[in-house]
Amino acid sequence: MSTTVQQIVEQEPSKAIAVNPDVKAKRNSLLGDYAQLFKLRVTSLLVVTAWAGYYMGAARSNEPWFTWNLLNALWGIGLTSAGAAALNEVIERRLDALMKRTRNRPLPSGRMSVTTGLIAGLTAVIVGTVSLAITTNILTGALALATAVTYLACYTPLKKISPISTFIGAFPGAMPPLLGWTAARGHVEMEGVFLFLIVFFWQFPHFQAIAWMYRDQYEAAGIKMLPVVDKGGHATLRQMISYCSALIPISLMPVLWRMTGRVYMVGALVLGLGFLWFVLRLARTKLPTTDPESQRVARHLLQASIIYLPILFALMMINVVR
Repeated sequence: MSTTVQQIVEQEPSKAIAVNPDVKAKRNSLLGDYAQLFKLRVTSLLVVTAWAGYYMGAARSNEPWFTWNLLNALWGIGLTSAGAAALNEVIERRLDALMKRTRNRPLPSGRMSVTTGLIAGLTAVIVGTVSLAITTNILTGALALATAVTYLACYTPLKKISPISTFIGAFPGAMPPLLGWTAARGHVEMEGVFLFLIVFFWQFPHFQAIAWMYRDQYEAAGIKMLPVVDKGGHATLRQMISYCSALIPISLMPVLWRMTGRVYMVGALVLGLGFLWFVLRLARTKLPTTDPESQRVARHLLQASIIYLPILFALMMINVVR
């Protein structure tokens, strides 16, 4: 992208469509635009982990897992997560316009105004957190609000400053299962923290795989993910191997706390070792982050990470100890 085009994009992303033939606004339905604004696929995964947290917390209390309180919790957590995602897209609309994978989002493409995105995001966060405070408990509402604020005020601006943004962003990213737990139990407990830690450690190989795949686009946008500044990939691989290795014993903590049984224990071990195998497979290529072949293998790692988490939580729920 030329300097002139980049300047136009930074001033007003939608103008880039008329200047750069590579930036094309695809037609999309209004519903599809809001699904992109609220990052519906990511938000859905967060809601699933929140459901698992609620389910495990309800089992600890010997209460039925399906209640109106569950629906209220998932509604509030989902709205808050979606609102934070929308506000993130408002803040990063100029960066999104510089990357092929994000430039067709409704804000950088010009299909949706910044005002609309801002109102939608703020409304979702406010309604979501207030709803949680009223229908579940104040603690869950406060934690959800703190999660959104940390995501937007700390993680989002840090992405242009330092790779430490991934570490900071892992905290709000891992909160949904803990929010589900507090919605069911009313307070933070060690069992809920274990669920938080599972998602926390899982995020590092997951997000670094994404950054590895799209490092050239991140670099063009000035986003300092670790694979961008670590072109050889050595520090990135050390981080992914460390966190993925630590994820295995952490995923077994629910067994030691008698939250789950042997079926989950065996499944967690198999899933953890399989996940680690994909990380080591990327390491064995001995290729830099700039190499297309290593990026192809990183995609396989990303796919493995997406499979790992829902299956792990499904096993946990199936084999719950009441």
